[in-house]
Amino acid sequence: MASDIGIDLGTTKVMVYIDNQGIVLTEPSVVAVNTRSGDVLAVGEEAFKMIGRTPDNIRAIQPLKDGVISDYEVTEQMIKYFVRKVCKKSLLKPRVAVCVPSGITGVESRAVIDAAVMAGARKVFLIEEPIAAAIGAGIDITKPSGTMIVDVGGGTADIGVISLSGIVVKTSIKMAGNKFDQAIIRYVKNAHNILIGEKTAQIVKETVGCAYPRDDDTTIEVKGRSLLNGLPQKITLTWQEIYECLKEPVGEVVDGVKLVLEKTPPELVGDISEKGIVLTGGGSLLWGFDKCIAHHTKIGAWVAENARECVAIGTGKSFQYIGEFFEGFVDASQQF
Repeated sequence: MASDIGIDLGTTKVMVYIDNQGIVLTEPSVVAVNTRSGDVLAVGEEAFKMIGRTPDNIRAIQPLKDGVISDYEVTEQMIKYFVRKVCKKSLLKPRVAVCVPSGITGVESRAVIDAAVMAGARKVFLIEEPIAAAIGAGIDITKPSGTMIVDVGGGTADIGVISLSGIVVKTSIKMAGNKFDQAIIRYVKNAHNILIGEKTAQIVKETVGCAYPRDDDTTIEVKGRSLLNGLPQKITLTWQEIYECLKEPVGEVVDGVKLVLEKTPPELVGDISEKGIVLTGGGSLLWGFDKCIAHHTKIGAWVAENARECVAIGTGKSFQYIGEFFEGFVDASQQF
């Protein structure tokens, strides 16, 4: 019998969850393509290693932008590769649930569904990120009680209030972990005349980055290329610098949270005040993100266990809720 597969199709990483096995694959959302022949040369980790190191005839592509498909054909090849990689021994085509941002359009949904079908799925379901994140965080979404989820991934921040297996209020903003990295790159360039890469910016974010003032003296030494003479140069960055440069992008996520709260029915706001706001996704691991949201909303906030994997876990476990969902889980074969 074919296993049910949950796919967290992230802008930065793809995670695959298989029923009774857990997360079986975590690889970068990157595909290396021969620009002359169009052939796919590598997918995932192998392709990621090629970024910035390829000759003119090879291009390392990230086919998802801001949580949605920007290159349909390459995405199809990527999904096909990952599904086949985890289903080597299965003779039957699997049912596949794919997590998508809550603001996805009909055209974007169609692209995801087609890619999954071409990859070998016998039936495709789409599940919105707040629902998947809540399930992955261990929350019972079937209860008549409001739960606010803030899922900050690589490409989007999806914010939703869930009650009785459905999303009551939601928004999706294209501000998340990757934009935090870009803000750090811009700051270092403007303030220090040093150019650093995305990988270095990510290390800076994880080491000294913060969304709320820290109580330590953490610093990090980074290497980059001087824009003045083109030579390698080292600089030391403090958490205070990175805190200031991340204020604006983090503030956009906070504004999204406040907007959803303003539209939430009073009864559910009371539930949220009692239980706190749940943060998931890799972007939520930015130091002090929970404290920042709590400070601005006056409601407690906490980061879920295994925050990076919550969406993938929830997507994989979502099949047990098929009979109860009325929003956030779509049977693609009936809707399209």
